[in-house]
Amino acid sequence: MTDGATSVMWFRRDLRVEDHPALSAAAARGRTVCLFVVDPAILGRRHHQAPARLRFLRAGLEALDTLLRERGGRLVVRRGDPATVVPAVASAVGAEHVHVTRDLSPLGRARDERVARMLAAVGVAFVPHGGDLLVPPEALPGPEGAGYRVFTPFHRAWLTQALVATPLAAPVRLTGTDLPSDNLTTLMPDGEPFATAGPVAAHERLTRFAGRDVNYYHQERDIVGNAMTSQLSPYLRFGMCTAAQIARALQLPEPLARGPEVFWRQVAWREFFHHLLWWRPEAAQRSLRPEFRDIRWDNDPTHIAAWTSGLTGFPLVDAAMRQLAETGWVHNRARMVAASFLVKDLLVDWRIGERIFMQGLLDGDPASNNGGWQWVASTGADAAPYFRVMNPLLQAKKFDPEGVYVKRHVPELRRVPEEHIHEPWRMDPELQKRILCRIGTDYPAPIVEHITRQRIALARYREATGT
Repeated sequence: MTDGATSVMWFRRDLRVEDHPALSAAAARGRTVCLFVVDPAILGRRHHQAPARLRFLRAGLEALDTLLRERGGRLVVRRGDPATVVPAVASAVGAEHVHVTRDLSPLGRARDERVARMLAAVGVAFVPHGGDLLVPPEALPGPEGAGYRVFTPFHRAWLTQALVATPLAAPVRLTGTDLPSDNLTTLMPDGEPFATAGPVAAHERLTRFAGRDVNYYHQERDIVGNAMTSQLSPYLRFGMCTAAQIARALQLPEPLARGPEVFWRQVAWREFFHHLLWWRPEAAQRSLRPEFRDIRWDNDPTHIAAWTSGLTGFPLVDAAMRQLAETGWVHNRARMVAASFLVKDLLVDWRIGERIFMQGLLDGDPASNNGGWQWVASTGADAAPYFRVMNPLLQAKKFDPEGVYVKRHVPELRRVPEEHIHEPWRMDPELQKRILCRIGTDYPAPIVEHITRQRIALARYREATGT
């Protein structure tokens, strides 16, 4: 039952029509103007200069517009400062409310506070809704009222509150006011995205994964050459699917088998990192652990360039970085190995790697990306101990034993025999010549010696702690 009012539904990272509390609330009141604002201040930030992710976002907005039009609505796109654009649109259509899904990131919270103040000045209410996380940060304040800094107690508390509500159906009919819209083709990078975007694609991927592959997830999720991970992260990043939809696909609250249980724990890790950044927004800019804020980094530009280009001479690291460039996505185990190599072999500040990943990833998310990098760098909450350094050769032999992943992404190595695939520099010169893979010419020799660099890294960490 509507009250005849007009509302603005301001989409951000919630590009779907089903299971959408903010959209449902707006539609229930009456006329609904669906809005997306392209904010040049965000797109201009180095972390968000990400052509692949913007192409995926653009495709997601186009998919959302299709779904809205099927219901009688449409998506209005405007470029500009949201603090100016949103109140202007609300005033133009006589809206009484602007509905949004909460954005928990530090940047999003600051933006929303500005927009709410500007709306209040013109008599329009700013109405935030949940929907991105299963459990809001305020619901898990932890023992000291400042959130959890260790995952295990967070996970225990989260499980008690991660209750899955009845799904909200998409609005059957949307009625709104026709407004001019900026053209997406002039606002975002052109070209085909690496992956099909939109909630329909997200649903298909989730259904396929939950119906089969999740049952083997606990056994094969770290094998980088197979396809046993969900690859749902880009869709979660833009709210094309949600944790609640994943829960229903896994048939929670029924007891979970081992594969689904391990996967559901990964969803909890995502929420942990979002909670962490909400409680500790300073972690977006610096190491969360004070004792590691003054590590002496080398930050060698030559090393950074070799790592970014996938030319370090360490096949698994190079395959990860080339997969990033080729697809906008990287297998999680390969991400950790590549990140560890940058920080603890090349002694590069983790924030540089975090930025490079954000610029390349379809699923580049401020909370998850920051949390993952600080975990590997041993500088964040519940991080790996600083003396734990991933050996890129041992990791490769364990998680890509036949070199399937390496050969897929590093074509120079496709003719290398399996016994040499992770240490191609050990091939004799005659074999290198015969298979057209001459180390130092066709493929680089290792740019560092792992054991030596590990010793230096541990010394630098001890130096930072004063021990």
